[in-house]
Amino acid sequence: MSLNRVTMIGRLARDPEMRQTTTGKEVVEFTLAVDKRIKPQDPNQPTADFFRCKAWGQTAEFVAKYAAKGRLASIDGRLESRRYTDRDGNDREAIEIVCDNVNLLDKPKEEAPAAAAPVAAVPAARARKAA
Repeated sequence: MSLNRVTMIGRLARDPEMRQTTTGKEVVEFTLAVDKRIKPQDPNQPTADFFRCKAWGQTAEFVAKYAAKGRLASIDGRLESRRYTDRDGNDREAIEIVCDNVNLLDKPKEEAPAAAAPVAAVPAARARKAA
């Protein structure tokens, strides 16, 4: 028996980036910053870990539309490793989180009073991967 599940809560370290694969499928990529439980004694050491995440389908559409840098999010998914060749021709391996569910846990920041959307216009902060 094996199990590959990841659940995390953190803040988006940058705005999500939506793209299409060569087959036309939409995928969104983002980085989740998760605070470390124990702060390092050296002030030059990072106080968070950064995880590369991606989502497909309806979850990708939700993240691209409603998530932004700084938003608090919980993610559920699985780890996936992939191999690639970098620009210098070196073989590399990356581990990413493929998100099945993304929940936004805070309210979006208001940019300007006139541009603020009514709370009722924001859908539930849960997206599920299309079956």
